[in-house]
Formats: sequence, structure tokens, C-alpha cells
Amino acid sequence: MASYICNPINVPYRYQFTMHRFDSGYDIYREAADPSLILFHGRYYLFASMSLSVWVSDDLTSWTVVRLPDNLPLYDYAPDVRVIGDYVYFSASRRGVSCDFYRTRDVEHGPYDRILGTFPFWDPNIFADDDGRIYFYWGCSCETPIWGVELDPETLRPLTKPKALIEGNPWEHGFERVGENHCRDPKTEEEIDQILPEFLKQNGRTENQITSDERGFIRHGILGNYSFIEGAWMTKHDGTYYLQYAATGAEYNVYCDGCYVGKSPLGPFYLAGNAPYSYKPGGFLPGAGHGSTLCDRDQNWWHTATMRISVNNPMERRVGLWPAGFDTEGNLFCNQRYGDWPMDIEKMKKGPWADPDWMLLSYKKTMRASSFADGHEPSFAADENVQTCWKAAENAPAWIMCDLGQEMQVHAIQINLADDGLSLPMPGPVEGVARERCIDQTEHHTRWLLEGSADGKKFFPIEDKREAETDLTHDLVVREEGIRVRFVRLTITETAFRQTPCVSGLRIFGLAEGEKPAMPQYTARRTGPCDLTVHINRSEQTTGWVVLWGADANHLYHSAMTFEPDICIKALVKGRTYAVRVDAFNSCGIQRGELMQSV
Repeated sequence: MASYICNPINVPYRYQFTMHRFDSGYDIYREAADPSLILFHGRYYLFASMSLSVWVSDDLTSWTVVRLPDNLPLYDYAPDVRVIGDYVYFSASRRGVSCDFYRTRDVEHGPYDRILGTFPFWDPNIFADDDGRIYFYWGCSCETPIWGVELDPETLRPLTKPKALIEGNPWEHGFERVGENHCRDPKTEEEIDQILPEFLKQNGRTENQITSDERGFIRHGILGNYSFIEGAWMTKHDGTYYLQYAATGAEYNVYCDGCYVGKSPLGPFYLAGNAPYSYKPGGFLPGAGHGSTLCDRDQNWWHTATMRISVNNPMERRVGLWPAGFDTEGNLFCNQRYGDWPMDIEKMKKGPWADPDWMLLSYKKTMRASSFADGHEPSFAADENVQTCWKAAENAPAWIMCDLGQEMQVHAIQINLADDGLSLPMPGPVEGVARERCIDQTEHHTRWLLEGSADGKKFFPIEDKREAETDLTHDLVVREEGIRVRFVRLTITETAFRQTPCVSGLRIFGLAEGEKPAMPQYTARRTGPCDLTVHINRSEQTTGWVVLWGADANHLYHSAMTFEPDICIKALVKGRTYAVRVDAFNSCGIQRGELMQSV
């Protein structure tokens, strides 16, 4: 029996109400991010920010949610979890505070014993070396590095002074540049000094009136200078230490994980030849930064990381999971070529570069709906963009239907429910170090009926969740044997907070009868030290393309999916040469292109 997932991970994502920084308003959105994934006593446990819970699985496919005890810092960001001996160690972070550690022998039931913290950190990661020595990494800033220190194994107090391990370098590491598609080139310090006073003046402030944190956010988000270097995670493999870190900023489609390598847990470290190793800038749900890397029960590797929505708030995020591993030369890789399509977990264990079993059928297909609100047409549910959505008119029946154009063999349907401008009273007290947020603890239900039809008149049920007790906003329906349909209709009967139904993606996967696309014809050239521009000749029967690049033909580990024939990839490393290949796909399969060497 195959085990399919389709990113993001299919769990209930909790709402939070987050106060605005400079006024009395607040945003309402679902969030989970910064995942730490571990294997403990044969079960998989995934901890994510702002979830109040741990997600538990026996197979990395189906997850249950277990509420964590209130003595843990559940309102602190970036929960770090690691198995050390007979215990699971837990920590989370809030800026400027000496954060505590906790440990337990029982993840689901506790108790979690507190170990008093003695120093402040942000985005923590604890690591136990083979010799029993304990190391700790932290950092989350656009102005300061990733730090490392050795800890006392019993008290977790520092044994050494903090050591700077990784500094941001967006001038030479293209993938560290901020902005959508790395659109902002970094400025010099002299340019910043000239721009900052005028910017503050326009906003009625002076340099003396802003904190160091505010200064950093201004430099990052508004002036667009530095990437946030954050989210460390250490993995040791065959005597080499792989210090992973997130770059750019979680609100961008290019949020990614880079990697440095070294022969000692505190360095020196050197940029890996395969950086960034976790990078997913395109597709329906982009982003693949700030995560963790796990070796499973069968000695297969997986990477889990943060995916970006950022519509109702910049921190509106989800969690993804992809196959990873190490090649014979020691390169850490992660396969995200079709990273938000249905994936057979068991198949990926046998070969992490296996192609998907089923193709995307629903892109740009005709969509009809019972009604729609202005600016939220039905077509948005088929545009492969999580930031757009169909929204029903208020107080009206809510159904949306995809016409595939002809009968096709459908194997999987992903139903992505969205939120649009929720306005609700705060459900409880505002908490956190700055009393800035409230995580909603209501148990919501998302209920719907999914039907299929050959002629658009006579429908049969594919999946009926009108009585479901679940709240799954990225639900996946799988029919391994396949069903023959032309029309797929989703009728939504209940949503969280009884809000007007919104669907960001009614995504249908399977196989159509016909030919694969023709071999893509393309050009690729360096247009800057860190930039690669690719132009693809349009051809009939092609839905989209995946651009692959890497050190050579055997190391095409980076990828970007695109539905447009022109793409600029600004994630290269200065001074390195790359091989490039473009693959085309349609509803019938994938056609590999010819390799272009030494770009």
C-alpha cells in the first residue's frame, strides 16, 4: 500500500491573532513554521512554531496532533528538539531573554523537566556529538551571525565563549539576497547611512527613537539590504559536520536553507558546494527554509522546512517535507523538483530522485462556481498560486467545479482552503514576551463533499466529509486505482469561524491519454555574478517546465518550477560554474531536455 503526501503536511494549522507593531489592530491567520523533526522510540515527532502541539506519526504520512503541556514556552518561536540519550531536549526562543531548556522521556505525556537557562538566544539548535559532548547553535538576524558554543552536558551552561560561525554574504551568495525572487541587490554601508536618516524622517522618527531590532527590520524589509541568517540545524555524516541555516526571510518565495561544512562542530566552516541545498522558489506553495534534517528508521534522509503563503500576514506559513540525502562525494541534497505534487513516501525511500507518479491536470482548466466575490474569480483556484483564491459570495451556496476538458484518469485531489480578511474578536488573552499574540485553541471543522462526473450532469461521490471532525485546510484525497472523470466539484458545507468559503487551489493529479511534451528548446546565460537567465521556446502540449542546475550533469540538485517561458534565477554563487537542464511536463508525463554545460 503506497503512502502519499502532498505538501504542505496535512495537519490542522492553528489560527493566531497577532497585534500590529505600530497600531492597535491585529491580523488573523494560520501559521506553523520552523519545524524540528525527530525519531524517538520508533515514532516521528514534529514540533513547529505557534502550534501549541506536537505532530506524531508512525510513517511520515499520517499525523495526529497532541497538545503540549503549558509549562513549555509555547508562545516562543522556533522550537528546537533533539534526542540525546534517553531524553528528548526541548527549547524555544524569544529575543533578549535567557531561555530555558526542558527534557522528557515521554514526548506525548511528559513531564517536561525544566533546566534553567543562563543566556539569551534566538532560533536555537542543540547537537550531541558522537563523543557525548554537547554543542549549541543560535542566531536570527540580518546584522549578526549564527553563533556556536559548547555546553555542559548536565547543566547546559556554556563551556566556551560564543563563536561566530556563519556570516551573511548576499554580495557573493545570490540565494541570500532578499525580496521576491531575490529582487533586491544589497547596498553598501555608505548607501545605508545615506538612506536611513531620510527614511526615518519621512516616518516621523529619528535614529535615537528606534531599537536595534527595529533597525534590523528596516534594513532587511524596507531598505532590502541584508538577508536574515537564522534557523541553524547541525547534522553529522561520515565525519563531516553540516551546519544548515535559513536565508532571505520567511515572507519571500525564495526562503531557503543553505549549508556550510566543516570537520569540527565549531568550525571552521566553508560554504558547501551544493548551497543552497533546500530551495523551492516556484510551484503552488513556494519556500523551503528554516527546517531540520532527519535520518528515518530505514536510514533514509528527509528534510522538513517552512513554506510561504504570506497573504493575511507575512508570517502566514506552512510546513513541507521532502526526500534528502548525501551523495558519494558528501554533498547534502534535497529533492524539491515537484515538491508540492503528490509523493509516494515508500517509493522515495527506494530512490529520492524518483519522478512523480501522477501529473498536474488542473492548471488553467475551466473553473465554474456557485458564485464569487469581486476579485476572487473561480479561475484563481486553478492558477497554481497559493496567494490567490476563489471566494464565494456571502450567504450563498458554495461550490466550485473544475472541467478538465475531457475524461482523464484522476488519482489525487488536493483541496486548499484559504482565509480572506477575517475580522473577529480576540478569542483570549494576548500572550508572549511582548504580549503580541493569541493562539486560537478552538477546535474547528472544515467539511465538504467532493464529487466527480463524466458529463457534468450525473455526479458520484469521490469523498464525503460533511460530517468530518477534522480541520484540514490542505486535505489530500487519493485514489490509487484511479477514477475516470471530466468534472470535479467541491461543495463546502462548513469552514472555521463560519467564514465565507475560499479555495486557493483545487488541484487535480493523474494521467491523461496522449503524448508527453516535445523536448524543450531553451537558452541559458549568466547575466550577473549570481544570476542565470533562461528563455524557453513555447511549444504546444506543454504545461510548464522545471529548470535544473548544479555543478555538473550528475549534480543537478537545484530546481525551479515555472509556468512562464522566461525565468531569472538569482540564486547562484559567485565564481562557480553550473550545468543547466530544462525539463518540460504536461498531463501525460515529463520530457527531459538536453544538458547545457558550464554556464
